[in-house]
Amino acid sequence: MQYGIAMSASPPPASLPAAQSPAEAAPRRFATGRQFELRRDDALAVVTELAAGLRLYSRGGVQLTESYGDAEIPPGATGITLAPWANRVEDGAWYLNGKKQQLDITEVSRNNASHGLLRNAGYTLVDESEFSVTLEATVFPQHGYPFLVRHIVRYELDEDLDLRVSQTMVNDSQDDAPVVLGAHPYLRLGEVAAEDLVLTVKAATRLVADERLIPRSTAEVEGDFDLSGGRAVGGLDIDVALTNLTFDGGVARHTLTAPDGRSVSLEQDQNCQYVHVFVTDTFPGRSKVVAIEPMTGPANAFNSGDGLRWLAPGETLTMTWGITASV
Repeated sequence: MQYGIAMSASPPPASLPAAQSPAEAAPRRFATGRQFELRRDDALAVVTELAAGLRLYSRGGVQLTESYGDAEIPPGATGITLAPWANRVEDGAWYLNGKKQQLDITEVSRNNASHGLLRNAGYTLVDESEFSVTLEATVFPQHGYPFLVRHIVRYELDEDLDLRVSQTMVNDSQDDAPVVLGAHPYLRLGEVAAEDLVLTVKAATRLVADERLIPRSTAEVEGDFDLSGGRAVGGLDIDVALTNLTFDGGVARHTLTAPDGRSVSLEQDQNCQYVHVFVTDTFPGRSKVVAIEPMTGPANAFNSGDGLRWLAPGETLTMTWGITASV
């Protein structure tokens, strides 16, 4: 798969060769908009204009995230960022000062509002360098969310060639605004089948959800949900939020390990007290994939209040996460 940055075309030459049509001379187009390529030594990250998404991260040619084609939108929400809520809002409904707020239903099969308001939004370039890019999008007041907020996303390849991401929500409203932030990366380890990887997530508590994936209670992790000692991905079929994470030096780390000892990890800071783990066989072209989603709050936080932050006018909330690897 080839990647590039979709940029404005240079002025056309006075005449084109007979075998080259104007369409052939046009710049490449991508379903996810402009592609921002970050390169540092053997590390490559590709960030998309659409949803400020992570389309690819690789080291030494080893692909460390799932990806997709030029003409595709992110399957299974691959790599997108989530704001002003992560995951789901039950029935798309919540209450503000006793008044019902109704969001659009975007997960019709479960009658939920899913993955925030910027999934289909193009982000504006704020700053770009060889190793980093910063994008921004605005959520304007609307039915179901009567607030003016901005989501700022910065990607960077650091000196260790790790990928670092920060997501900041700014409340530009005159009233307090409810906010949950999240991201939806799928990790992989080159061509190693996901079934052959071992997944380790050190968490003590899971959110027990109903058939619509709305949390109803909590429980200690056990069985397939206990990933603290590592579980073979081939035996997992889970879609669960975990909390009471183990933080070491302010960082919680979740790891996929190959039989040869190579590994890839997602790291999240203490503003992200939740992680959603999704192991599925529905991703196109792959027999099984693993999404590890850092979140400041879980599904239905607008109703439960779990992890929900109310930002005062002018206040910000930042979550940081990243991907590291031993390849």
